[in-house]
Amino acid sequence: MVFVHAPVLAPIKGEDRKSTRSSSNQGFHSIDLPAYRRPGEVEKKTSAAWSGGGGGNMVRDAVDYRGCPADRSATGGWVAAALVLGIELCERLSTMGIAVNLVTYLTGTMHLPSAAAANVVTDFMGTSFLLCLLGGFLADSFLGRYLTIAVFALVQSIGTALLAASTLVTHLRPPPGEQPTPVQMAVLYACLYLIALGTGGLKSSVSGFGTDQFDDRDGRERAAMGLFFNRFFFFISLGTLLAVTVLVYVQDHVGRSWAYGICSAAMLAAIAVFLSGTRRYRYKRSSGSPIVHILQVLVAAARKRGVVKRPPTAAALYEDDRPEHARIAHTAQFPCLDMAAVVAGEEDNEVAGPGGRAAAPNPWKLCSVSRVEEVKMVARLMPVWATTILFWTIYAQMITFSVEQATTMDRRVGAGFEIPAASLTVFFVGAIMLTLAVYDRVFIPLCRVLTGKQGFTNLEKIGIGLALSILGMAAAALCEKKRLAVAGNSGTPMISVFLLTPQFLLVGAGEAFIYTGQLDFFITRSPKGMKTMSTGLFLTTLSLGFFFSSVLVSLVKGATTWLGDTIDCSRLDYFYWLLAVLSVLNLAAYLVCAKWAAAAASPEHQQPHTTAADAEEKC
Repeated sequence: MVFVHAPVLAPIKGEDRKSTRSSSNQGFHSIDLPAYRRPGEVEKKTSAAWSGGGGGNMVRDAVDYRGCPADRSATGGWVAAALVLGIELCERLSTMGIAVNLVTYLTGTMHLPSAAAANVVTDFMGTSFLLCLLGGFLADSFLGRYLTIAVFALVQSIGTALLAASTLVTHLRPPPGEQPTPVQMAVLYACLYLIALGTGGLKSSVSGFGTDQFDDRDGRERAAMGLFFNRFFFFISLGTLLAVTVLVYVQDHVGRSWAYGICSAAMLAAIAVFLSGTRRYRYKRSSGSPIVHILQVLVAAARKRGVVKRPPTAAALYEDDRPEHARIAHTAQFPCLDMAAVVAGEEDNEVAGPGGRAAAPNPWKLCSVSRVEEVKMVARLMPVWATTILFWTIYAQMITFSVEQATTMDRRVGAGFEIPAASLTVFFVGAIMLTLAVYDRVFIPLCRVLTGKQGFTNLEKIGIGLALSILGMAAAALCEKKRLAVAGNSGTPMISVFLLTPQFLLVGAGEAFIYTGQLDFFITRSPKGMKTMSTGLFLTTLSLGFFFSSVLVSLVKGATTWLGDTIDCSRLDYFYWLLAVLSVLNLAAYLVCAKWAAAAASPEHQQPHTTAADAEEKC
C-alpha cells in the first residue's frame, strides 16, 4: 500500500495569510501544494514570490514543497517534468491495456452482443475523459494538481487490481452460452468505472503540473516547455504501444488477471516515483475554480442586462488592482458579457472588509474586465471544440469494431505465431509516432527553410486530422465490404488481417495532427488561470466522441439491420460510410469555425473601445 502524505509543516497564520489573499478580497487562493512554510520564515520571501521578486534565481508565482519561493536551480526543470511523464506513461499503459482488448472479453467471455460490447467500451472511455472536468475542478479548487495526481492515480491502481481479481473468480463470469447476470455485470461496471474515476481525476492535471515545472518568463525554460508537449504525447503513444503489444499478448496467452495485475503494479510504481520528486517540484498558485469564475461573470452580466446602461467607453468598466502584467486587455467581441464589469453603485459591494477596510466588490454582481475577458477567451474555444468531437467517434471504432473485424480474419504470421486481434492497433500507434517524427524532423525544418514558418498552425493541424479521418472511414468501409464477401463464401480462405492496415494508418496519422493541434489550441488560447480547465475541456471532446459513438450505434441498430449480434451478420460497411458522410459535413462546419477563430485571434479584431449603442445592437 502506498500512502500519500503532504509535507508536514507549519501553516501560515494570521498576518502571514496576507500574501495569499486576492487583491479583490474574494477569499483566499489555494496554492497547488497547501501554503505551508517553516515557523519563523520571513513573510517578505513569500510575498516576493507572488510579486515576481525574490532575486533573479526565484520563479515568480511558484513555491517549493515548504511554501517558500521556488529556487530556479533547485526546483522544476526536466528532472521534475520527467517524473510527471512517468505517471502518464503508466496511466496510458493501464487504461489502454484494458480498453483495446475489452471488447473481445465482453463478446468471448461475458457473451455480450457485438453492438452492446462496443457500447460498454465506448461508455467506459467516454466516462474516463468526462471525469477530467471533475479532476480539474478538484485540482483548481481544493487539492491542487500534485495531490490530485497522487490520489487519483492510487484510485486507478485500486480499480485495476479489483478488475484483475474479478477475472479470477469463476462466479463472476457466465457459463458458456449464457448471458451474464446483473450481479456479474454490476461487478464489472464497478471495477471499470473506478478505473475511469482514477483516469479522469489525474489526467487533466498531469500536463498542467508538467508545464508548471517550467517558467514561461524565462527564454530557455519556455523553449523547454514547448518540447514538453511533444514528449508528453510521445509518452502517451509509448504507453499505448506497450499496451497493445505486450499487455494484449499477456491477456490472450497468459491470462487477463496477470495483465491487469501488471497494470496495477506499474501504477503503484509510478506513484512511488512521482512522490519521490516532492522536494523537487514547483507548485503554482491557484486562483480558484475557473467554473465558479465563469458562472460569476454570466450571473453578473445577466443581472444587469436591460437594467443598467453600458458606459460609452471601455475605460469606464471596472478593473481590479491586479498587477498590470496580469491584466487582459478589453476586446469588443461578446459585448453583452461586458455588463458584468459595469459599476452599478453600492449594490455591487459587500459590507466593509475586516478591520474597517473598504468594501469589496461582490463577484456575483461585479467582475473585473480581466475576468470578463477570460470568459470571452473560453467562449471563443467552443466552436472549434464542438467540431472536433466527431473525430473521436471515428477513433472509437478503431478499438471496438475494427478489433472485432480482426478476430474474424487470418492473423497468422509465419508457421506458428498468431497476432492477437487487439494488437492490430499497433499500426494505429505506429502511424501516430511515425507522423510525429516525420513532422518534427523533416517537415518543420523543410518548411522553415522554404517559407520561414514553423509548420502548420494548430487550426491547420486539426483540419488535416479531420480530413484524414474521412479517408480512414472510406478505407474501413471498402475493407469491410471485401471481408463480408469472403466471409459469405465458405470455400474461400479467410482474408488477411493486414487489409485493416490502411484504416489504422489513416486514422492514426489523423490523431497525431488533431491531438497535438487541439492541445496546443486549448492551452494557448485559454486564460492563464484556466489551463487545467481548458485541458479538461479538450479532453471532453474525446469523452463526447465516445458517447456519441454509443448513441449512434444504438440509433443505427434500432433503425436498420446494419449492426447485428455478430459482425458477420451485419453491414458494418454501411455504418462506416455513414460516419464518412457525417465527417465530410463536420469538416465543412469546422472550416467555417476555424476561419472565425483565426479572425477572432487577430489584433485588428480586438478593439479596446466600443460604444454603448454598438454593444446593445450586437447583443
